[in-house]
Amino acid sequence: MNKKTLSERDICTKFITPALENAGWDIATQVREEFALTKGRIIVRGKLHTRGQNKRADYVLFHKPNLPIAVIEAKDNNHSVGAGMQQALGYADLLQVPFVFSSNGDGFLFHNRIAKDGVLEREVSLNEFPSSETLWQWWAEHQGLSAGQNEIVIQDYFSDGSNKTPRYYQLLAINKTIEAIAKGQDRILLVMATGTGKTYTAFQIIWRLWKSRAKKRILFLADRNILVDQTMTNDFKPFGSAMTKIAKRQANKSYEIYLSLYQAVSGNEEEKNIYKQFSPDFFDLIVIDECHRGSAAEDSAWRDILDYFSSATQIGMTATPKETKDVSNIDYFGLPVYTYSLRQGIDDGFLAPYKVVRIDIDKDLEGWRPPKGMLDKYGYEIEDRIYNQRDFDRNLILEQRTKLVAKKVSDYLKASNRFDKTIVFCENIDHAERMRQALVNENADLVAENGTYIVRITGDSDEGKAELDNFIFPESRYPVIATTSKLMTTGVDAQTCKLIVLDQRIQSMTEFKQIIGRGTRINEDYDKYWFTILDFKRATELFADPAFDGDPVQIYQPGGDDPIVPPDVDPGLLATTTTADDGMTAPYPTDPQWPPSGAHDLPDEDKHAGTRRYVVANVEVKVSAERVQYFDADGRLITESLKDYTRKALAKDYNSLGDFLKRWNGAKKKQAVIDELAAQGVFFEALAEEVSQQSGKSFDPFDLLCHVAWGQPPLTRRERAEQVKKRSYFSKYGEQAQCVLAALLDKYADEGVGPIEETRILTIAPFDKMGTPVELVRAFGGKQAFEQAVEELEQALYSA
Repeated sequence: MNKKTLSERDICTKFITPALENAGWDIATQVREEFALTKGRIIVRGKLHTRGQNKRADYVLFHKPNLPIAVIEAKDNNHSVGAGMQQALGYADLLQVPFVFSSNGDGFLFHNRIAKDGVLEREVSLNEFPSSETLWQWWAEHQGLSAGQNEIVIQDYFSDGSNKTPRYYQLLAINKTIEAIAKGQDRILLVMATGTGKTYTAFQIIWRLWKSRAKKRILFLADRNILVDQTMTNDFKPFGSAMTKIAKRQANKSYEIYLSLYQAVSGNEEEKNIYKQFSPDFFDLIVIDECHRGSAAEDSAWRDILDYFSSATQIGMTATPKETKDVSNIDYFGLPVYTYSLRQGIDDGFLAPYKVVRIDIDKDLEGWRPPKGMLDKYGYEIEDRIYNQRDFDRNLILEQRTKLVAKKVSDYLKASNRFDKTIVFCENIDHAERMRQALVNENADLVAENGTYIVRITGDSDEGKAELDNFIFPESRYPVIATTSKLMTTGVDAQTCKLIVLDQRIQSMTEFKQIIGRGTRINEDYDKYWFTILDFKRATELFADPAFDGDPVQIYQPGGDDPIVPPDVDPGLLATTTTADDGMTAPYPTDPQWPPSGAHDLPDEDKHAGTRRYVVANVEVKVSAERVQYFDADGRLITESLKDYTRKALAKDYNSLGDFLKRWNGAKKKQAVIDELAAQGVFFEALAEEVSQQSGKSFDPFDLLCHVAWGQPPLTRRERAEQVKKRSYFSKYGEQAQCVLAALLDKYADEGVGPIEETRILTIAPFDKMGTPVELVRAFGGKQAFEQAVEELEQALYSA
């Protein structure tokens, strides 16, 4: 056998997999080939999106189904044995495994990150590959795990028999938490971005500890009733009859898994005695969901519960650990055992990226001072001072400002999709109600069709809270727009939310991240791949804070007459114009956090007791700022034109036009080249729109690239098709084959190269009128001859 002629996949099948079998690895349970690590970042340009390249390891080896321990990267035999090592080390970094291998079928290069002798890399033969037991023994010894601790760590995660397994970062979160508990750590913090499956991760942690009997009685605490109910019916369902919900302030001690709303075991001195019906050592494990909401504060009701059950192991889970002068998750739980950030989730393609549309309103930037003696709408004399963004919708209401915001939100939806789920975050309940009214007037036609098109969902509105489930469920068409203040900042799993409106002054990074998290979930079934933030209060300036960990793909600030939806292509500079306010003082001077920590949609008068709120009806407000910014596939700001950006993207892979032509002509399917470049951030549709605006013609991706990157005169698809027809190219084929080729040319001229490369092309019009696919292929002399004819047709098309 000549190894040099074998493909990479042949090397895997004939040499690497047999070597693993010979070493005692169970191929069915311990060896995962082509193991997907990431999904590929979603790249957004205008209204279009594509996915970048995903990361996929040739092999990941598991000691147990939940315990990855090694990575193998394979190459064909034309490469050296260590050619895949750098790539394998990158995958090993993601999985945080200690053993890394590269192979070309001759043997293995073995990288041992915990080698005792200091020799990190050495070659081993095919029959010297270490067994699973050997690698795990080395790792357990390095970790200092005793026999008893080892039993806890190797307990399998729950599987329902489907192919669903934890994602790589969930595996890490689960395993690092279990390892910490096995080693005796009793306070643990786990930080995972919103939308990355914290509840599923918590379930797997609890399941493994419960099944191993390391923890026998467990309490899961959450701060929203809907979260407890969803958890019981979804992720925690496998616990079955061993599980109960603490309700009606009754403590039944016959269960093993308890779920509770923390308010159900707290309250005034008499009410909160419910948790004291349990002995202090009743629970072995307590998991606190959204622990930033209260458990970090020493004087909170949560802390009373945690202090009472102080002997239990306690796991705090949050997307946003709170660290202030008075409140600290880290002070209580310690440093996170694992962190999976918003930025990492977006880069991996598990979370939705987002655009930002910034709209600055003149009165917010310049402030407003009433004429002396001016009365408000209700006859109260307005205090004579300068009112600014800090005051609007708190101490002073400019009704025209509310109407302007409602109009801009409605304009955005009308220009995109009026049934995109939208959350409008307001300053307080009163503001949320006034915003609801203004939005109703802007969308009277749809409200007339269904009164729940727009609803206010706040803590004081039973009707609004009753609509929360309908807003969350993807299948529910209504409500579409929800106005709120604090109630929906956290714990609301709005998978299909595509627009988040910020008309709330936000100073807390924790709150900002939680609000952004309402849109980060991806739902491919409902075409939710990215979302938009419409910012009226400059809240998104928090992106510049070092504590923020996920950058927008686009920032757009329209001027007063500009469209609310960002243009797909900005034909000039993509990050250019400065605004009059660029040098102004940041609009967030330091002042006490408002509303107070723990206040969630309290009645409005409770938050503003003793404060006069003036209402002004006829003060004109308008949009004043304009700036457009785009971010590339890696989240970096693009500071050149789209053409320059495309040239640089091509220059990464092709030194010259000749290099590009070699790749293009050598590709059996041209669409593959287009898809590769699209994954790197080149959006052909957007580029075509810019070039067509300048030339009035529509061009093939091939011509766009050659023209933009190397200055070649472009031809339209129709012009290329006509050139082929003039060359008597079809003369060597029979009549039926000539008809097929002529139709393929027309299809190319109309739709591009992708469709003519599809295997089902002969089943659709106009080919279905010419004969069956079998008959048409036979006219060329068989399938191979037909495929060859299509390749030659493409060569003829692109020979000019």
